[in-house]
Amino acid sequence: MLYTNKPANKLKQTLIMLEDTFDQLDESIQELEQNAQSADLAQLLPIGATIVKNTLLAFASAHKKNMPQSDDLLELLKAFVKGDPSLNAVRDNVREIVYYQNCLAENRFDVLPAKPEKMLAHTVRHIYFYLRSRCEQENLFDE
Repeated sequence: MLYTNKPANKLKQTLIMLEDTFDQLDESIQELEQNAQSADLAQLLPIGATIVKNTLLAFASAHKKNMPQSDDLLELLKAFVKGDPSLNAVRDNVREIVYYQNCLAENRFDVLPAKPEKMLAHTVRHIYFYLRSRCEQENLFDE
């Protein structure tokens, strides 16, 4: 188990904080999913990217990974997967979000999927599910 050098009460507090963080992220994703029905991609993309960033940072923090202070998802991803290639499982999902950012920046709406707002919400949810399940498998949440 992680953080075994900490006193038991500090360990329990850390595990509860991580689980609470993931619960808050889940609530943010639910709101993103609801807004995907009516808002446009330009409004939702910064929110989705921030949720992904915070999800990566929460998982990285639990594993004591050194992460850059950046909003660049690709820069975060590079540090995130360092030392654990299995974390590349979220690589394509993160790249999809960056692709949406690039499409908007270049006004290339013609190359976006039919319903990019819904796809954004699904992609963010997928990253969340993968990393939350990893936390659960590694017993990083208080039981």
